[in-house]
Amino acid sequence: MRQPPTTLLRRLWQFCGILRDDGLSYPDYVEQLTYLLFLRFAEASDLEAVAAGSPSPWLSLVTADSGESAAARYSQVLESLGDLPGTLGTIFAGARSKISSPAKLRLLIQLIDEIDWASASRDVVGDAYEGLLEKNARDTKSGAGQYFTPRPLVDSIIRCIAPSPQEVVLDPACGTGGFLLSANSFVMSEARGAARRPSVRSKRLKGVELVSEVARLAAMNLYLHGVSSIDGGEEPISCADSLAAPTPATDLVDVIVTNPPFGVRGSVTYLPSGLGGRRSELDVSRDDFWVSTANKQLNFVQHIVGSLKSGGRAAIVLPDNVLFESGAAAMVRRGVMDRCDLHTILRLPRGLFYAQGVQANVVFLTRRAPSTDARMWIYDLRTGINLRFRTSPIEAEHLVEFERLFVGAASERAAAEGDFSRWSSRSRADVIADPDCRWDFGLAASGGRVSDDSTQGRLAQMAAEVAGLLESATLHMGSAAQLLLDSGGVDRSD
Repeated sequence: MRQPPTTLLRRLWQFCGILRDDGLSYPDYVEQLTYLLFLRFAEASDLEAVAAGSPSPWLSLVTADSGESAAARYSQVLESLGDLPGTLGTIFAGARSKISSPAKLRLLIQLIDEIDWASASRDVVGDAYEGLLEKNARDTKSGAGQYFTPRPLVDSIIRCIAPSPQEVVLDPACGTGGFLLSANSFVMSEARGAARRPSVRSKRLKGVELVSEVARLAAMNLYLHGVSSIDGGEEPISCADSLAAPTPATDLVDVIVTNPPFGVRGSVTYLPSGLGGRRSELDVSRDDFWVSTANKQLNFVQHIVGSLKSGGRAAIVLPDNVLFESGAAAMVRRGVMDRCDLHTILRLPRGLFYAQGVQANVVFLTRRAPSTDARMWIYDLRTGINLRFRTSPIEAEHLVEFERLFVGAASERAAAEGDFSRWSSRSRADVIADPDCRWDFGLAASGGRVSDDSTQGRLAQMAAEVAGLLESATLHMGSAAQLLLDSGGVDRSD
């Protein structure tokens, strides 16, 4: 498993103590550190970052004669960089200093300046920054885990999807950019032995993120990993609403990998064209949708299918309810089966994400007409395993067997199914014959293949749900106690 450079990561995380004393939360700290790291790293790498007419904004911060002077200059730099296009504009859009103490700002600048950035490789700096994002995600009070998919799972999904250098990879809900970074690393690794390596990979990576604060983290993450630059080239990260409009035919992509928002209902209802009049000014018409709903999860599924080229591949992280709910969900599932070959589902253990009570899956599909004898294969990584986002995270070894069977021949899959392993299947004909076209079949806790309607399977699911809710309640109680301590509401001497 790839590990971040712990020395640099530890040092950056220690700086957090300075800003926590200034009243900043972990997400605010990571945001402010992102600004300062960019300015310092750009300076150390001899990259020009022009702000307010000065070719060296970092030097002007370091040489400020007082904390007040540094704070004033810092605010000017943030404002001027936010008006620039490309990566700079994405990182600094709407940026402002949240560090109220000029003295602490000046101390943080000095500490960052003392690091020998020139001797640190781009990969070391990028991995340290990604480690910082992961540490932030593991903090239960910040809620940042909703934007962070565990890297071993991301890497496994990318190895299964296997993008090529010629293919365009899109993440329409990119969070901090983990899927795009993994896709870039995979392509570069596969091309090492080739005669020609991909030269400008960023042009074939596209990420869309709705939340501006998270989009800036993604842009910084890709920049520090060398995927994007500030030389005016195409910026792979855009801050926008992926669902706002259909993907033009000229912009259809080869590969989509994403973990879309788990929130169920949004404020906007998306209507298939020709379905009827709009019920609200917020309603949006999409000619590539086939179901009218305000459910974000279902709309992302429709958007993904509509954004794929013929033959394009997708891997989508989806919560369990998308696999079995009736109504609009059933109509979306049937539409997917009509338009795509949904060939594999990976059932994930509970607790891999910040939302502890959520059970999730990875759905793999290809935009093509399925054959009449097609089968849907399910790998159950949920039964008999106990993983938790913070305390017992998923590791690469947990996914080795799934990856082997994913790329294996049909005969190998059939042999694994016959051994009553985690691998099972159902014919496409059986799936579409079900009135609700459900996808939520698999293995029971005993390890034997039984119907999801069995008493044993239902009891196992209920037990897992109770365990998840208890863990979630415990974490929230701990967070509340810590907040009381941080606010002075509890006497620390006790």
